[in-house]
Amino acid sequence: MTLTIDGVFKQFGRFPALTSVSLEVRDGEFLCLLGPSGSGKTTLLRVLAGLDKPDHGCVFLDGVDFLALSARERRIGLVFQQYALFRHMTAASNIAFGLQVRPRASRPPRTAISARVGELLALTQIEGLGGRYPAQLSGGQRQRVALARALAVEPRLLLLDEPFGALDAKVRKELRDELRRIHDATGVTTILVTHDQEEAMALADRVVLMNHGRIEQIGSPAELDDAPASPFVFTFLGETNRLPCEVVGGVARFEGFAAPVVCPIEPVQGRGVALFRPEDTRLDSGAHAEGLPIRVTAIAGRGSVRRIECQALGGQRLTAEIAEPFAASYQPGQRLRLTARRVVLDGDGRQRRGASPEFGRADERLTS
Repeated sequence: MTLTIDGVFKQFGRFPALTSVSLEVRDGEFLCLLGPSGSGKTTLLRVLAGLDKPDHGCVFLDGVDFLALSARERRIGLVFQQYALFRHMTAASNIAFGLQVRPRASRPPRTAISARVGELLALTQIEGLGGRYPAQLSGGQRQRVALARALAVEPRLLLLDEPFGALDAKVRKELRDELRRIHDATGVTTILVTHDQEEAMALADRVVLMNHGRIEQIGSPAELDDAPASPFVFTFLGETNRLPCEVVGGVARFEGFAAPVVCPIEPVQGRGVALFRPEDTRLDSGAHAEGLPIRVTAIAGRGSVRRIECQALGGQRLTAEIAEPFAASYQPGQRLRLTARRVVLDGDGRQRRGASPEFGRADERLTS
């Protein structure tokens, strides 16, 4: 089953929610629509669910016009953030509902429905809770019921709109892992809408990163991380440091070190502002080490990684993430040298207003 979205456009008033969106969803794929609020990801999901109709464009499922089908004919499983369970029904009755309301000709026998409910209670690991009402369940258990209900009708496409947004961090991570396990067990093509970068990168086979109604990049989590298509992709997928630089031949030069520029929008020469991630930095305390002179201002974090807060180049604040046991040797106030593995140029690579790259004796500009 291949889902093809071709040139979908949707506008609300003067606001273009989707602008010529095109992509192909593979059979059995787990696809994440990722982006900030207003990027169009939920609108695209609603178009697929039959809740919104696009102004222009086509959607085909194995060559069949998907938009011409009613919501029922599309055989969609839907899971929302707010569960949408029937409060007067038990968990088992909620799961069975989609099967029980089918036309008589296609409705399974009661024994088959009961068996299917039992399978899904086991699959979502809520066996023994089928007789409880939603008010008697935790938020995570209710979301498992909602997921089981969506799967009960054996959907061709499972659509999830921020399903874990109302849950606390611990439960959200548990359900995230469960969702991937359930997907692998069922093989149903799944599209998840989320604004949580960690969630998308952990769950998806491919990520569709959207911004202002357009697709910025499509690829596996590793592809988006290793080869971002734009500065927006790079900055949205993780924390970044900002540092003035001089760009020469695709290389950003700083005081004491240089780093390759990835995803250049256009050939850029001259002054610019570089972005790089804390995890792409390296600190060195050697007397003859190369790198930008910095001073450690704070050390935070626990576990295998420490966040080293630094100050450099006339006051710029930078952050490095250093694995233990290397970070154990650093102390606040210590003078070190910093280098970056790779950088991305901010915007089109030209210096932002207000930034003032300075090159020279950085050691003398560190504040005490």
